[in-house]
Amino acid sequence: MKNPWRFFLIVEALLLLYALWQVFNSPPLFMLLLFGILCLYFASRGKKRGRRTNFRLVVGCLAVFISLLNNPAVWLMLVFGVLFIGLKGVELTGIDPTKNAFWKKKQMIMVETEAPGLHPDKRQRQNLFGNERIGNQVFEWDDININMISGDTIIDLGNTILPKRDNIIMLRKGFGRTRILVPLGIGIALEHGGFIGNVTFVGEQTPLRSERITVYSEDYDTSERRIKILSSTLVGDIEVIRV
Repeated sequence: MKNPWRFFLIVEALLLLYALWQVFNSPPLFMLLLFGILCLYFASRGKKRGRRTNFRLVVGCLAVFISLLNNPAVWLMLVFGVLFIGLKGVELTGIDPTKNAFWKKKQMIMVETEAPGLHPDKRQRQNLFGNERIGNQVFEWDDININMISGDTIIDLGNTILPKRDNIIMLRKGFGRTRILVPLGIGIALEHGGFIGNVTFVGEQTPLRSERITVYSEDYDTSERRIKILSSTLVGDIEVIRV
């Protein structure tokens, strides 16, 4: 609905009807609520404030309060009201509670390479969270293998000289957005699986819902230099962009 307060009032009214239905279908609650209402009525009718009137007032309030606490629909009304008002308050103040969330932290991967040489053994630690810049000091292209729990990732191949073969980028991620920048003249193949997210491949967007997709660029079969992207993400988007 366009008016969120109208939606709030409709939901609260439906929960109130549900609460009344539960009261009428539970004789003990109905009797307790009726007893409390009668005590409050007689206390309000008293002309003089005495001990008896105060006693009726206290007993009536307690009876109504206990009968309401034993009604699940009343708890639903309270929880929904607190959540709605809290979220509206955050919206009105303009505060973004997820601004510093771990899944919004970005990772920038810049790859700089020279002509291929020998392939020495390598061992390096991978960060599962936070900002990281991988490949900044690399002088030779090597296939990329990234494993992350959450965070945004950018892989920029703009300054890369890829060997004349099939090159691999392998990415496994839990949550976050991924962008891969590929220069013109390089054939691209993308195999991506995701639970919830969108795939944008050279300007065309495809939504995924627990699916896997395989797409190729038009020049993939004729290009000497090719990049193959194998990725899987639980929740998040992936974009392959020509630069």
